[in-house]
Amino acid sequence: MFGEHKGASRREALRVLGLAAPAALLALAGPKAMDALGVGAARAATPAVRMDALTAIKTRRSVRRYTSQPLDDATLTEVLRCGMQAPSACNEQPWQFVVVRDKTLLAKAGDINPYAKFAKNAPVAVLVCGDMRLDRCQGYWVQDCSNCAMSMLLAAHALGLGAVWTGIYPLADRVEGFRKLCGLPAEVTPLALLVLGHMEQTPKPEDRFKAERIHHDRW
Repeated sequence: MFGEHKGASRREALRVLGLAAPAALLALAGPKAMDALGVGAARAATPAVRMDALTAIKTRRSVRRYTSQPLDDATLTEVLRCGMQAPSACNEQPWQFVVVRDKTLLAKAGDINPYAKFAKNAPVAVLVCGDMRLDRCQGYWVQDCSNCAMSMLLAAHALGLGAVWTGIYPLADRVEGFRKLCGLPAEVTPLALLVLGHMEQTPKPEDRFKAERIHHDRW
């Protein structure tokens, strides 16, 4: 399927990987094609119905209410995989993650950040951190890890999940609170806690385009 016309087949493969078609189409391509595209068992195990990238960007909203349904490891791995595809300065990829499922820890997150009190009702949260030992370009880790976190939020939405970014860095009390809560080494700084789950609420999309914010060549 992918060997006859390499240019067209690559575009089609990217279209599928861009969440525009059911994952089952990848299986039809055969295991060799899936391996070549980096599609592992975790990807194949994720929900079959997905949305295209533009729809995911335009319709994603912060979700803070979740059902009691747990989030399976394969789906969470897919979200993390998408996060690690994010661009980074010098390709340093300075991110580290702590997956938090323990209900006691999720409840304590709300004590550190009052805007994350709802985390106790979520099945899982991911602490996105910057590892200063990997920050080779010195100072870009915040941008790098923010790219990573945003990719994860979009991936979660495209997979039909609800998710929200709760801020940590640069507030010193939150940084130290989550560092102690999750036992982070001194070289690792928590940036954000992403809370995920199956949606109990479905917020309506908002059109946030503002033409007056666009400037051409000069202000």
